[in-house]
Amino acid sequence: MVFNDLIAKRRSHRSYAGGELDAEQVQAILRAALMSPTSRNNRLWQFVVVDDRIDLQKLSDAKEQGASFVKDAALAVAVLGCPAQNDCWVEDGSIAAFAMQLQAEDLGLASCWVQIRGRRLSDGTKSSDVVRGILDIPEDHEVLCLIAFGKKNKDLPPHDDDSLKWENIHPDKF
Repeated sequence: MVFNDLIAKRRSHRSYAGGELDAEQVQAILRAALMSPTSRNNRLWQFVVVDDRIDLQKLSDAKEQGASFVKDAALAVAVLGCPAQNDCWVEDGSIAAFAMQLQAEDLGLASCWVQIRGRRLSDGTKSSDVVRGILDIPEDHEVLCLIAFGKKNKDLPPHDDDSLKWENIHPDKF
Protein backbone atom coordinates (compact mmCIF):
# COMPACT_ATOMS: atom_id res chain seq x y z
CA MET A 1 0.00 0.00 0.00
CA VAL A 2 1.23 3.51 -0.79
CA PHE A 3 2.10 5.44 2.40
CA ASN A 4 -0.37 8.27 1.66
CA ASP A 5 -3.19 5.73 1.46
CA LEU A 6 -1.96 3.84 4.51
CA ILE A 7 -1.83 6.92 6.74
CA ALA A 8 -5.26 8.07 5.54
CA LYS A 9 -6.86 4.64 6.11
CA ARG A 10 -5.42 4.09 9.62
CA ARG A 11 -8.30 4.70 12.01
CA SER A 12 -8.99 3.74 15.62
CA HIS A 13 -11.18 0.64 15.71
CA ARG A 14 -12.90 -0.07 19.03
CA SER A 15 -14.80 -3.15 17.90
CA TYR A 16 -13.57 -6.28 16.21
CA ALA A 17 -15.00 -9.04 14.04
CA GLY A 18 -13.65 -11.83 16.23
CA GLY A 19 -11.22 -14.57 15.40
CA GLU A 20 -7.52 -14.89 16.02
CA LEU A 21 -4.65 -13.30 14.17
CA ASP A 22 -2.31 -15.72 12.45
CA ALA A 23 1.31 -16.07 13.51
CA GLU A 24 2.61 -14.22 10.44
CA GLN A 25 0.39 -11.21 11.19
CA VAL A 26 1.54 -11.08 14.81
CA GLN A 27 5.18 -11.41 13.79
CA ALA A 28 4.83 -8.60 11.23
CA ILE A 29 3.28 -6.30 13.87
CA LEU A 30 6.03 -7.05 16.38
CA ARG A 31 8.71 -6.72 13.72
CA ALA A 32 7.44 -3.20 12.99
CA ALA A 33 7.83 -2.31 16.67
CA LEU A 34 11.36 -3.71 16.80
CA MET A 35 12.35 -1.81 13.65
CA SER A 36 11.06 1.53 14.91
CA PRO A 37 13.58 4.30 15.50
CA THR A 38 14.63 5.15 19.05
CA SER A 39 16.67 7.84 20.74
CA ARG A 40 20.38 7.15 20.24
CA ASN A 41 19.32 3.81 18.72
CA ASN A 42 19.12 2.38 22.25
CA ARG A 43 16.06 0.23 21.52
CA LEU A 44 15.23 0.05 25.23
CA TRP A 45 11.47 -0.43 24.86
CA GLN A 46 9.83 -3.66 25.98
CA PHE A 47 6.61 -5.25 24.71
CA VAL A 48 4.28 -7.70 26.41
CA VAL A 49 2.12 -9.58 23.90
CA VAL A 50 -1.23 -10.71 25.29
CA ASP A 51 -3.70 -13.06 23.61
CA ASP A 52 -5.06 -14.81 26.71
CA ARG A 53 -8.82 -14.10 26.89
CA ILE A 54 -8.82 -13.77 30.69
CA ASP A 55 -5.94 -11.29 30.67
CA LEU A 56 -7.54 -9.29 27.85
CA GLN A 57 -10.71 -9.09 29.95
CA LYS A 58 -8.71 -7.89 32.97
CA LEU A 59 -6.83 -5.32 30.87
CA SER A 60 -10.14 -3.92 29.63
CA ASP A 61 -10.79 -2.78 33.23
CA ALA A 62 -7.37 -1.15 33.73
CA LYS A 63 -8.79 2.37 33.48
CA GLU A 64 -12.09 4.13 34.11
CA GLN A 65 -13.04 4.47 30.46
CA GLY A 66 -11.57 3.95 27.03
CA ALA A 67 -10.31 0.37 27.44
CA SER A 68 -13.44 -1.79 27.49
CA PHE A 69 -12.96 -2.91 23.87
CA VAL A 70 -9.67 -4.66 24.75
CA LYS A 71 -11.68 -7.67 25.95
CA ASP A 72 -12.88 -8.27 22.38
CA ALA A 73 -9.48 -7.82 20.71
CA ALA A 74 -7.57 -10.79 19.37
CA LEU A 75 -4.34 -9.41 20.78
CA ALA A 76 -3.04 -6.54 22.87
CA VAL A 77 0.52 -5.33 23.14
CA ALA A 78 1.64 -3.43 26.23
CA VAL A 79 4.33 -0.89 25.37
CA LEU A 80 6.81 -0.38 28.20
CA GLY A 81 9.85 1.66 29.04
CA CYS A 82 12.27 2.02 31.92
CA PRO A 83 12.61 5.72 32.84
CA ALA A 84 15.84 5.07 34.79
CA GLN A 85 17.49 3.70 31.62
CA ASN A 86 15.92 5.96 29.01
CA ASP A 87 14.75 9.55 29.39
CA CYS A 88 13.07 9.23 25.97
CA TRP A 89 11.02 6.13 26.84
CA VAL A 90 7.69 7.85 26.10
CA GLU A 91 8.81 9.06 22.70
CA ASP A 92 10.45 5.76 21.78
CA GLY A 93 7.41 3.77 22.88
CA SER A 94 5.04 6.09 21.03
CA ILE A 95 6.91 5.64 17.77
CA ALA A 96 6.93 1.85 18.21
CA ALA A 97 3.22 1.82 19.03
CA PHE A 98 2.37 3.81 15.91
CA ALA A 99 4.62 1.61 13.77
CA MET A 100 2.62 -1.40 14.96
CA GLN A 101 -0.63 0.38 14.11
CA LEU A 102 0.56 1.24 10.61
CA GLN A 103 1.66 -2.37 10.08
CA ALA A 104 -1.73 -3.61 11.26
CA GLU A 105 -3.47 -1.31 8.79
CA ASP A 106 -1.20 -2.50 6.00
CA LEU A 107 -2.28 -6.06 6.86
CA GLY A 108 -5.96 -5.04 6.77
CA LEU A 109 -6.31 -5.35 10.55
CA ALA A 110 -7.90 -3.05 13.10
CA SER A 111 -6.07 -1.41 15.99
CA CYS A 112 -6.59 1.14 18.73
CA TRP A 113 -4.32 2.90 21.23
CA VAL A 114 -5.30 2.67 24.91
CA GLN A 115 -3.55 5.35 26.97
CA ILE A 116 -2.28 3.95 30.27
CA ARG A 117 0.48 6.36 31.39
CA GLY A 118 -1.00 9.05 33.61
CA ARG A 119 -4.43 7.41 33.94
CA ARG A 120 -6.11 6.22 37.15
CA LEU A 121 -9.15 4.31 38.33
CA SER A 122 -11.81 6.20 40.30
CA ASP A 123 -10.27 5.00 43.58
CA GLY A 124 -6.93 6.60 42.63
CA THR A 125 -5.17 3.39 41.61
CA LYS A 126 -2.74 4.04 38.77
CA SER A 127 -3.76 2.25 35.58
CA SER A 128 -0.11 1.35 35.03
CA ASP A 129 -0.13 -0.49 38.39
CA VAL A 130 -3.20 -2.45 37.30
CA VAL A 131 -1.50 -3.49 34.05
CA ARG A 132 1.75 -4.20 35.93
CA GLY A 133 -0.09 -6.60 38.23
CA ILE A 134 -1.86 -8.43 35.42
CA LEU A 135 1.25 -8.85 33.25
CA ASP A 136 3.95 -9.26 35.94
CA ILE A 137 5.82 -6.14 34.81
CA PRO A 138 8.86 -5.21 36.92
CA GLU A 139 8.53 -2.15 39.17
CA ASP A 140 11.22 -0.21 37.31
CA HIS A 141 9.25 -0.32 34.05
CA GLU A 142 6.37 1.98 33.19
CA VAL A 143 3.43 1.21 30.92
CA LEU A 144 2.89 3.77 28.17
CA CYS A 145 -0.09 2.20 26.44
CA LEU A 146 -1.81 -0.89 25.21
CA ILE A 147 -2.42 -1.36 21.51
CA ALA A 148 -5.41 -3.58 20.80
CA PHE A 149 -5.49 -5.52 17.52
CA GLY A 150 -8.15 -7.57 15.80
CA LYS A 151 -9.95 -8.24 12.58
CA LYS A 152 -12.01 -5.37 11.22
CA ASN A 153 -15.74 -5.75 11.57
CA LYS A 154 -16.28 -2.75 9.30
CA ASP A 155 -14.26 -0.36 7.22
CA LEU A 156 -14.14 3.18 8.50
CA PRO A 157 -13.86 6.03 6.02
CA PRO A 158 -10.33 7.29 5.49
CA HIS A 159 -9.22 10.67 6.79
CA ASP A 160 -9.75 13.31 4.14
CA ASP A 161 -7.82 16.47 3.38
CA ASP A 162 -10.84 18.64 4.22
CA SER A 163 -10.65 17.56 7.87
CA LEU A 164 -6.95 18.35 8.27
CA LYS A 165 -6.20 21.22 10.64
CA TRP A 166 -3.80 23.15 8.46
CA GLU A 167 -4.27 26.13 10.77
CA ASN A 168 -2.08 24.25 13.27
CA ILE A 169 0.91 24.53 10.92
CA HIS A 170 3.04 27.65 11.54
CA PRO A 171 5.67 28.40 8.90
CA ASP A 172 8.91 29.79 10.36
CA LYS A 173 7.45 31.09 13.66
CA PHE A 174 4.39 30.46 15.77
